Amino acid sequence: MKSGLSLIALALAVAVPAIVHAADQNDKAKAEKPAADVEPQIHTTKLSGTFGGQRIDYAATIGETILKNKDGVPEAAVVTTSYVKEPRDPSRPVTFLFNGGPGSGTVWLMMGAFGPKRVAIPGDGTDDGAPPYPIVDNPDSLLDATDIVFIDPPGTGFSHLIGKADPKDYYGVTQDAKLVAEVIRRWLNENGRWNSPKYLGGESYGTTRSAAVANQLMNETYNDVALNGIILISTVLDFAAGADTPGNELSYITNLPSMAVTALYHGKATAASPEAFAEEARQWAIGPYAAALLKGQKLQGEERAKIRRELARFTGLSETYLESADLRVTPGRFYKELLRDRGLTIGRLDSRYTGKDYDNAGETPDNDPSFYGIDAGYTAAINSWARDTLGFKTDREYQSIGSIGSQWDWRLGGRDTNAYLNVAPYIGQALRENSGLRVLVAQGYYDFATPFFAAEYALSRTGIPQDRIEYEYYDAGHMMYIRDEDRHKLSADIRAFIRAR
Repeated sequence: MKSGLSLIALALAVAVPAIVHAADQNDKAKAEKPAADVEPQIHTTKLSGTFGGQRIDYAATIGETILKNKDGVPEAAVVTTSYVKEPRDPSRPVTFLFNGGPGSGTVWLMMGAFGPKRVAIPGDGTDDGAPPYPIVDNPDSLLDATDIVFIDPPGTGFSHLIGKADPKDYYGVTQDAKLVAEVIRRWLNENGRWNSPKYLGGESYGTTRSAAVANQLMNETYNDVALNGIILISTVLDFAAGADTPGNELSYITNLPSMAVTALYHGKATAASPEAFAEEARQWAIGPYAAALLKGQKLQGEERAKIRRELARFTGLSETYLESADLRVTPGRFYKELLRDRGLTIGRLDSRYTGKDYDNAGETPDNDPSFYGIDAGYTAAINSWARDTLGFKTDREYQSIGSIGSQWDWRLGGRDTNAYLNVAPYIGQALRENSGLRVLVAQGYYDFATPFFAAEYALSRTGIPQDRIEYEYYDAGHMMYIRDEDRHKLSADIRAFIRAR
């Protein structure tokens, strides 16, 4: 197959050199166009809807914020989509939201959870099929409680770098956080909202970004934007907790509770409820299992056999398989092995989803059924909404999941490049230095991308006040809002969090 594609590519290259040359010249001309000529595109549409039981008139504004370098040369066009209740109220809460990746556009949170419209796709573990996809009113939008601003950093959504901008200045944990912090301050300036209660939130890597942006707003670059709340949806703060690297025992511990509830869901384990089994798995993972893993090859005899039996009970895997894996099962192997006897794999983003591979012999799945089961519907919805309803005009493709992650600088400031990434201390400092700040952590039980126990572990470390951190759990995966019941709950939980300030 690859060789056939190569021959086709070669034939096209030989047959149409003039077209290729013209395209190159066109790209060169675009790159050489003076960056100063860039004019931001901004469109506002007046709409109304019912959210949280309230009828609300609102202005939907999609537009570009142009960021410049120190010499005043434009380098980035950042697209934000804001929904602001009318008449405008400067004392009303405003919430800034983004997705993760890095490289993911805000389509997921906007068209799945909190925007005034959402795409209606199945939430029961089946795929979204083919278009047309229903774009429906979303009464679970937060507009009755807060204005909302969705931010797409460069390389996500329609946002992009301009001219000769160097990706290294924008694609990284700290670089990205500085940019988002600047966009937020610009929005506050332009909309007269400096004295509004302010909330910051993200999903997945967006939670990493939330911690880093909070650090920029309150501690590093600006020191002048106090936040009322940080909303962490499907949290990843301490990357060592999920690093499936030989020798790192921590990930086996933090993944074990997710394996347990997944085994229970698919009928491979027995327990009174997911909540009860999750708690039992937490205690066993952090206790006997952690101690056993730290003993390494010194774990022998009946002590090893007892751990193996309990591990089989929690994971639904055979003792024979667990022994072959040296009592250490990576998530990738778990996805393939749990339902191998049924010829099925399970999802990473949502382990309730099942898929069927090319064959049943592999060690890991061909793909993630919980992602390919939803991606087309979301992409169609955001393009229809932004282009057709909100009037955004561009020939750029919307990047729902872009490729900038391969260029990402994961270092924090001047820290050693060999040090693992952990932004949880940013949350701790923010809580210690702002007595009015609270944190909401929302986790799906069936999420292996950002396991719930890993989130709990990261936020339980030294230096992080515990009295202003709230946890909520959902019977779904990474994108818990796909399931109607959990979207209702997530919306109610966040609404209550904002109103409790």
